[in-house]
Amino acid sequence: MRGRWLASLDDIAPDAWDGLHDGRNPFVSHAFLHGLEAHGCLRADWGWTPHHLTLWEGDVLLAAAPGYLKANSHGEFVFDHAWAHAYAQHGLDYFPKLLCAAPYSPVTGPRLLSPTAPLRRALADALVAEAARLGLSSAHVNFHPADEDADFGADWLPRLDVQYHWRNAAGWSTFEDYLAAMDHKHRKNIRQERAKVLREGIGFRVVHGDEASEADLAAMHGFYLQTFAEYGNSPALTLPFLQHLATAMPRRLVLFLAMRGERPIAGALCLRGGDTLYGRYWGARTTLPGLHFETCYYQGIDYCLREGLRTFEPGAQGEHKIARGFLPTLVRSRHWIADPRFREALAAWCAEEAADVRRYARLLAARSPFRPVEADGTPPTLPA
Repeated sequence: MRGRWLASLDDIAPDAWDGLHDGRNPFVSHAFLHGLEAHGCLRADWGWTPHHLTLWEGDVLLAAAPGYLKANSHGEFVFDHAWAHAYAQHGLDYFPKLLCAAPYSPVTGPRLLSPTAPLRRALADALVAEAARLGLSSAHVNFHPADEDADFGADWLPRLDVQYHWRNAAGWSTFEDYLAAMDHKHRKNIRQERAKVLREGIGFRVVHGDEASEADLAAMHGFYLQTFAEYGNSPALTLPFLQHLATAMPRRLVLFLAMRGERPIAGALCLRGGDTLYGRYWGARTTLPGLHFETCYYQGIDYCLREGLRTFEPGAQGEHKIARGFLPTLVRSRHWIADPRFREALAAWCAEEAADVRRYARLLAARSPFRPVEADGTPPTLPA
């Protein structure tokens, strides 16, 4: 077995890469990752230099990990700015660092791409060896699944954070079934939010990639640019990248377009996995009561119920999601720190942070809008 580091996914066949994972998570697919590279979304002057890890036996690809040399922490969603500041205070360089992740995507999914534990451990070891060889401060694996925890050695520091996910744990078939599981206050609030959008005469089109026109894609990209401009952030995704997703991942791309007559006024961009809908971006040309919640959350829940998807991950952060049925969920990352002094200090820091995150998640869970369930796990019958 030999390792090779690739500067582009152009250097590997899509079928070989995608043969290493089960295909249920679109963010580690060759089409998604290579599309970011090919369509101007990953640039060295933005801090992204592709550096993908592959393990081979002869001409057979055995395992891989999407990797990047990072000159900053932009687009990662696992925040280590305090770490970089501490390095700078001691006259040390934190950047560049080695990152294994899906760029711009705070989505849990496989990172060490191999069906076998020994090869996943070999990937983790190779990340450490490469960071050491290049003299980097650190190596990081962001948003790995819990079942990959065992693939990291004790010198990989664990971190936790909280996101808010919707799950159809009770087997709801309709949105009314879903609302029936909530207490009266939250059920009433959601109905009122949806009614406000209806009163404005707003309808919705749900468009998959193979159904999207050039105008649909351009409108969605315009909404995305507007949102980033409003928050003073730099947009990374290009219109050619969205066009690429529509053709390369035609049934994975899902757009929810809010329509006033024939004109789209808002939109949400999602990707669809095996049993999960992933909300990524939204934007609007106008401000209307309830429009954000309808476009980003309720349309997605409706879609999941129609399509039989069990989970909806609408993106990072946002305690307001709890009242709409998205409950706190722990997400993970791993970090290898080269300097033993910083590693020791950060180990204590990460342990304290994890304890705080777990306490925070328990407090948030107590704010669930759902009524207590029966012993068999089904929602109680709603009184007439």
